[in-house]
Amino acid sequence: MPQFWKSSGMHLLTRDAHGYLAVTPDFLRAYYTRPELHPVEDSCAAEHRLFERLMADPFAPVGEQDLAAIADPDAADNYRIVLRFRDHLLAHGSIESGYAALFQAGNGIAIPPMFIDQLVHLIAHNILRKVADPLRLRAGELLFREQAATTADGQLMLADAETVETYSRTGGLGGLGALLAEAGTPLPSVSLDVLTEDNASIYWDRSDRFDTAIDVRFTEPALDAFARVLESWIAHFHGVSVRIQPQQSIRDERWSWHVGLDAEATRILNALYEGKPVGDEDLGRIVALFRLDFDSRGDAIDSMRGKPVWMGLAMGADNIVRMKPQNLLTNLPVRRRN
Repeated sequence: MPQFWKSSGMHLLTRDAHGYLAVTPDFLRAYYTRPELHPVEDSCAAEHRLFERLMADPFAPVGEQDLAAIADPDAADNYRIVLRFRDHLLAHGSIESGYAALFQAGNGIAIPPMFIDQLVHLIAHNILRKVADPLRLRAGELLFREQAATTADGQLMLADAETVETYSRTGGLGGLGALLAEAGTPLPSVSLDVLTEDNASIYWDRSDRFDTAIDVRFTEPALDAFARVLESWIAHFHGVSVRIQPQQSIRDERWSWHVGLDAEATRILNALYEGKPVGDEDLGRIVALFRLDFDSRGDAIDSMRGKPVWMGLAMGADNIVRMKPQNLLTNLPVRRRN
């Protein structure tokens, strides 16, 4: 099977007996060599010593006195952030456990959002590592990449928001495009390829470019592929089997539980559940609705046995979809086992 998502860095990690990703020295070295940490020519001797020490032993303990000795306060703060991130992952034993712990009550650790997205990228790669369907992999990008939503010609398209922004500034011409834009030169319009079942093979060579779009209308294969991604995410973290199916609407007189897959969907679903008026503008922001059923009734909490969980995904006022996969860790009615 072709390789994909090399940019995730999963090749730097190993899988433990549980199937989770274990932190390795090489994985940590990749963080230490980021531009924010790698010393430059005029960095002080203390910064160079700390860098060399961590490269030799990525797990080496670092005290506040080591950081206080660094002349550049910004560099010292960058080390504090990365080392706090490192120590959190090591304390929890794996990428998955460290990620899940970030959203437990009373955790209190501050991790840059970019680092959290990188963790999700790794976890998604681990979960989908044996998937041969490019549409499912492209749908998996929603877990860790913001998506720009557009409606045209009866389609509901999702494209990588960062890629769309870059193309809007450079016309897809990179640095040359940026120079032309600054000079006021009209740029050629650029449209991203829409990934379908017919052309899905183009994804393999472009997976790390994040430059394909998908149509997520109801009954479209990409939406079903996303449902399968959600099932895999839930199975990986909760160890339960569920069936998730796209829906056109929520018709349930016994509506008992719902999960918003992002902040906007949570707000809209909460209002609908509480019987509050929801305007057409808000309803129009809903990108997708899903019904989740547990394969085993015993996997749900007692009050939810035999009942469906409704889920929604929505775009913000800026037409950006910002999925929060952690909501599937914290908000599902899964029965906790001792």
